[in-house]
Amino acid sequence: MDHGDHAVTGVRPENVVLDVSGLLRASEGNVVDARLRRQPGVLDVAANPVAQTATVTFDPSRASVAGLRRWVQEYGYHCAGQSVPNHVCDPLEEPGHAGREPRSPEVMEHGDHAGMSMAAMVADMRNRFLVALVFSVPILLWSPIGTEVFGLHLPVPFGWRPDVWSLLLSLPVIFYSCWIFFDGAVRALRARSLDMMVLVAVAVGAGWLYSVAVTLSGGGEVFYEAATVLAAFVLLGHWFEMRARGGANDAIRTLLDLAPPHAVVVRDGAEVEVATAEIVAGDLLLVRPGAKIAVDGVVADGESEVDESMVTGESLPVHKAPGSPVIGATINTNGVLRVRATKVGSDTALAQIVMLVQEAQNSKAPGQRLADRAAFWLVLVALVGGAATLAAWLLAGAAFSAAILFAITVVVVTCPDALGLATPTAIMVGTGLGARRGVLVKNAMALETSARVEVVVMDKTGTLTKGEPEVTEVVADDEHALLRLVAAVERESEHPLAQAIVRHADRAGVARAAAERFENVPGHGAIAHVDGHRVVVGNRRLLEREGVALGPLAARRDQLAAGGRTAIVAAVDGVAAGVIAIADAPRETSAAAVSDLHDLGVEVVMLTGDNQATADRIAARLGIDTVIAEVLPGDKAAKVAELQAGGRRVAMVGDGVNDAPALAQADLGIAIGAGTDVAIETADVVLMRSDPLDVPAALRIGRGTLRKMRQNLGWAVGYNAIALPIAAGVFEPAFGLVLRPEIAALSMSGSSLIVAVNALALNGLRLPGPPEAERRVPARSDSVTT
Repeated sequence: MDHGDHAVTGVRPENVVLDVSGLLRASEGNVVDARLRRQPGVLDVAANPVAQTATVTFDPSRASVAGLRRWVQEYGYHCAGQSVPNHVCDPLEEPGHAGREPRSPEVMEHGDHAGMSMAAMVADMRNRFLVALVFSVPILLWSPIGTEVFGLHLPVPFGWRPDVWSLLLSLPVIFYSCWIFFDGAVRALRARSLDMMVLVAVAVGAGWLYSVAVTLSGGGEVFYEAATVLAAFVLLGHWFEMRARGGANDAIRTLLDLAPPHAVVVRDGAEVEVATAEIVAGDLLLVRPGAKIAVDGVVADGESEVDESMVTGESLPVHKAPGSPVIGATINTNGVLRVRATKVGSDTALAQIVMLVQEAQNSKAPGQRLADRAAFWLVLVALVGGAATLAAWLLAGAAFSAAILFAITVVVVTCPDALGLATPTAIMVGTGLGARRGVLVKNAMALETSARVEVVVMDKTGTLTKGEPEVTEVVADDEHALLRLVAAVERESEHPLAQAIVRHADRAGVARAAAERFENVPGHGAIAHVDGHRVVVGNRRLLEREGVALGPLAARRDQLAAGGRTAIVAAVDGVAAGVIAIADAPRETSAAAVSDLHDLGVEVVMLTGDNQATADRIAARLGIDTVIAEVLPGDKAAKVAELQAGGRRVAMVGDGVNDAPALAQADLGIAIGAGTDVAIETADVVLMRSDPLDVPAALRIGRGTLRKMRQNLGWAVGYNAIALPIAAGVFEPAFGLVLRPEIAALSMSGSSLIVAVNALALNGLRLPGPPEAERRVPARSDSVTT
């Protein structure tokens, strides 16, 4: 069944992210992927072994989440999830978080790692490695390597033959340490898939079974040391790699840790402490000084200052009073608040952020899908190559013991685990880095696209500018006296321009005065008496009606208007007293954002419906390359299409409803987080801080992630291309270059570890803006619509 089937059935597909515990290696994601794809009603699957999840798109008329879970559990993996459209379950094994289901004994029996947290899996892998190490060392000492290389001639206990003693010592390694490989191989073969577990099981099993056969037949050359040391090195690589993979998920852990585990709720007049997950909409929360607000809500009683820096990025505490909205995970600093819960669970702003980050981390980039297919065929190549190597050396006259060592080495060294880890690890680190900065990338495709953007189109109002009028200049003989009179009049008005003058006067410390006999003149201005003076404030037509001549101020007023500013003229007692220029001021970081985009080699285009003069003034101040002004809202998408017509990749940055079509048209839609839900829903990237500097930050994160993906894929492919002929013994006759299985295991594990560590190095990427901004986890004050 393909993606178009829902058009026939009339049922809308649903998405669920299943928590799949026990994915030890990158290649095991392909087992879950292959298993689920064959089930009826499943439209698409994206398994992520780094996040321990599987994102499934399915037809709810033909499949259910319970069925998906059951199919995964049949293959030995613990699985949790909820049948909620577009719902993302928590992929972490953190106690106390909502949505977590109890582990049942039946599930635990399916596999050694079923139901384990990542931390428990890392500890279990460490224990298996230690057991393999403890028993491999004596096996190695009593092997021919111990005798010939180290010169040891240790007596065998109980007078046994060395091979019998080694067989006994190898049993804990094979039946405890290596059991995960045999179990995983069975799962893969049942799912008609090939993965890394199959390769290790074949390599260890072949060497050990051959040695057992030789021991039971009377003795000879055996490879117990090769099988057990091989297992120890593979487990060591597993252990280190899993620790590195755990670090890739730190962004989600940090986000989840922001929410308090418990809250005090007032029920039936009594204060009750409950888990945050048990809070329901309408509950009354008691938030004492220093406590975190558990969920989104509205202040019902009390006043206080709330520290929202960890959520909104606002450095100063925000005053809250009855009726004020509050955000979950923010901190009440001084007063006692009673908060009525309005959004709980997955509806809170924090949960929406977590959902966006998880969706991005669970998505697959095109390069990853190609790598997954290549990994399957590489396993097949390894198995066929191992058999061919065995046959070739036997035909060349080599002893069976030497031929099988070459074959085992080929199987081990060709493991495609690094190939499977190359892109998902980089994507998880990149999206996590973005989340810490407040740059939420919705999917891996958007992450790749952001790396290739050549033109950034930025909406002016609300994106490059603050979206609210601001006094930019006051022309008067006595600026302070004029502001006192004009502000007194404008305080009686609710017009946005009037409020801009009042704010400017207050910031300037102008003393307040009272206005009398206030008269509003719609479309023109206002008139009032202040301190016995008749004050007229408005446009030129109002002053002409009042018979006031502008005189020398006329030229200055025309100059300001021509520069794209709104010129407010004031007259006192029938005499023109001054001109106040008002404009939509640029954001403090807009110029720096444009400069940083230029450093990236990106052209910046400003798109606005304002007149050309206003647009040119802002563009000149910010250093913008191209200005497209006087554009109707419905024509913004067409302007973006014109820029794309030249073959360039275009990103659109906007925040309003009329920006949504342009965001959808662009190769990459970037929504300013303080904007509308429509814009955010349409966009590929959401900037939670409403800071233009986050636009170049998003592009840098995309470029850095794509660079790591390419480096990792290049390393994985290059490693296999070089290691395979060496392992097969191609260079042995000419150069004496030989790899033993245990050394091949070490290099294979080291290759996977290098890929994981290289991806984690992305966390050191330098982003524009103050360092403290990167330590915050911004969010919108309302929930993000996904």
